[in-house]
Amino acid sequence: MSRASKRRGPIGRVVNVASVPHRSPFRYPGGKTWLVPRIRQWLTYRTPRPSTLAEPFAGGAIVGLSALFEGLVDTLTLVERDENVSSVWQVILNGEAEQLIERIKSFEITESAVRQLLSVGPTNLLDRAFVTLVRNRVQRGGIMAPGASLMKEGEKGRGIASRWYVQTLCKRIAAIAERKARITFIQGDGIQFIRNNAHRPDLFFFIDPPYTLAGRRLYLYSEIDHEELFCVAAQVKGDFLMTYDNAGPVRQLAHRFGFDICEVAMKSTHHAVMSELLIGRDLTWVRRMSRQRPRCWPSHEL
Repeated sequence: MSRASKRRGPIGRVVNVASVPHRSPFRYPGGKTWLVPRIRQWLTYRTPRPSTLAEPFAGGAIVGLSALFEGLVDTLTLVERDENVSSVWQVILNGEAEQLIERIKSFEITESAVRQLLSVGPTNLLDRAFVTLVRNRVQRGGIMAPGASLMKEGEKGRGIASRWYVQTLCKRIAAIAERKARITFIQGDGIQFIRNNAHRPDLFFFIDPPYTLAGRRLYLYSEIDHEELFCVAAQVKGDFLMTYDNAGPVRQLAHRFGFDICEVAMKSTHHAVMSELLIGRDLTWVRRMSRQRPRCWPSHEL
């Protein structure tokens, strides 16, 4: 019998995401709301306390925002390559949050209004940010990659209006804008950002790249050099926590670079119980805080 066939199930219980405060204005495919309790454990476990957390593949930035809002770090750096997603963060953080909020409040969301909005190219950054938020809210699963379609039934059969929570969106945007002095946003390449800042011991990285299996379907910029990402992560002087799909090639990369792996339980968008990988230098904190015998192995045992 192979080692793999003897392994137990993934570590921990599936997190009820309804119990986690939602800070992001996005409904992001592959979002990490379910991981927030683990992020709290990671940042609390580390001594000395990290001063800055960076998300080199920010997306909806739920991890970084949660850490900042809960006082687990002093400052947050977000890096995102996608021009559309970047426009939202730029508008919120560059002083135009109020204008974006007013656009949201005044928009009457109907299918015809949405289709008309999406058919016209944005003329400025504020327009792009607003269109991006609308697209994210009305397309199936929050997917903004080319070819994604509008949701049909929606929540409780309410169609495209079912995810357009005006008050919630406005409150989240305002709360982020209130903390803009502590947030740095960079539109750029996540791997290059890690490479340029790997020497900083005060900087921790939460690395959530486009996954090897589903990335192409979910994201505009889905193709990255995964081997190069592992290579630059190995140079980080502070600490990092990486999440990935539970795939053989990913395990092989972790093994090659001497990283530690844990498999954690989560639910997919369709509520199927699945597992993803946590990867880092030392995941002792996961083992210590799990009541269940963990499915965790140092990479040399893989």
